[in-house]
Amino acid sequence: MRLGFTIFLTFLFISCQQEQPKPEGINGTWESLGSGWVLQIKDSTEYALYDVTPISCLPNRKADLSEIMDGLRLKNDTLSLRKGVITYRFTRTNAIPKLCSETLSQSRQNDPLYNFEVFAETVKTHYAFMELNRIDWTSLYLDQKRKLEANPTEITLYNVLEDTLDKLNDNHAYLEATDELYAALEQEEDEEGEEEPKGNDLAEYGDLQIAGMVKNHFLQEELTKDSKLIQWGKLTDDIGYIQVMTMWLHADLNVPQDLIDKNGYLDAYVKTFSQMYEGDYIKKEAEAVRTIMANAMKDLATMKSIVIDVRFNGGGQDAVSFEILNRFTKGKLHIANQKLHFGKDFSPVLPLYLEGTPKAFTKPVFVLTSPQTGSAAEAFSIATMAMPHIKRIGSATQGALSTALEKTLPNGWAFSISNEVYMDTQGNIYENKGVPVDYELDYPRERQPFFRAVAHDLEKDKQDILNAVKALSNQE
Repeated sequence: MRLGFTIFLTFLFISCQQEQPKPEGINGTWESLGSGWVLQIKDSTEYALYDVTPISCLPNRKADLSEIMDGLRLKNDTLSLRKGVITYRFTRTNAIPKLCSETLSQSRQNDPLYNFEVFAETVKTHYAFMELNRIDWTSLYLDQKRKLEANPTEITLYNVLEDTLDKLNDNHAYLEATDELYAALEQEEDEEGEEEPKGNDLAEYGDLQIAGMVKNHFLQEELTKDSKLIQWGKLTDDIGYIQVMTMWLHADLNVPQDLIDKNGYLDAYVKTFSQMYEGDYIKKEAEAVRTIMANAMKDLATMKSIVIDVRFNGGGQDAVSFEILNRFTKGKLHIANQKLHFGKDFSPVLPLYLEGTPKAFTKPVFVLTSPQTGSAAEAFSIATMAMPHIKRIGSATQGALSTALEKTLPNGWAFSISNEVYMDTQGNIYENKGVPVDYELDYPRERQPFFRAVAHDLEKDKQDILNAVKALSNQE
């Protein structure tokens, strides 16, 4: 998700009024623009999605066509597949790549050098920020390959891939190996006798912990109902307050209790949605938030203004962000643009939209952001730049806006890189530097110093915000 994940309601390349394509018209093989996928649709009944590079073809998902049919649109010879807020475009190709029909031997699947080359081809083709981050990919690739060739083991492969992603400075990169590999790494560290770094006596806070402390101190009157991660109430007699802790974890996925008992709720939730079609999962997140926001806006409708706090929100799904913001615009609104990187080019720029709601809250709104506002919460922030009645208070966001392109290596390890350039409606890019604010509160960029600054003087934090609201209101 934007965990690779990312990702989810109003990004429409084709008008939603367009009729769904007839199944027989979409049969065949389709190649994506910018995502390294090949989509094969057979007999109007089933589909198969493959991850492809010049040297590999690995199965991604195979299921009934009905699973994705609602998200498909066909215009001329371009097939669009919408998942949440993102529309992926495919062009027809003559046949599925020959590699997709070949079976990899066990030794080939686990060959560290082959896995590295598949990883490298993916990065070379799809990483969007080589130029922005001043990456000399050829030099980096050769250096990393030599390290692996000198000791071509599974552990070396993992360390090389981790180091490569670190050197790319990719804000959304991750690498996930097997439990066996992590056990081997832990054993290696134990044998080397590495000491744990000594801690300090300073308090450590988590996102949800600090968010809860702030909410409890800020609210003059608590109004939240049936929601744990979006909470609301009155900041003052005439200023409403909505705190959005995450842009995911809202959907009721019927997570099995035995899975929760075994892994904890968070891991169990991830394992459950990982088995679903991503588009269905995203839809469930958006539907849950739609219900929550209907309750919140009903309670806060008479407020003269509303403060929305996403300072401790590390992201999740863009669809959640857009569903919340739909409550603050009456009609369809262009709020951002995106393009995907592939090869030496980008896909055409595609617009992102909010759908809006008829009874939208169009009185002044103030969004609180910080350097810990990340990913989908930054999509939320950048969208507000196109909404004149919304102002941002705090400090620039994290600067991790790109949706993660998730891939799997032949050995089964998962990884992601940023292949999307996310822009405001004027084409400005905020990757690395973050979405700016209208009223600066100069928060520390480091995570724990920021959390401590807030926690150690909650009343000052509240008064700083109220002063900012007053100052911006006087500018109207």
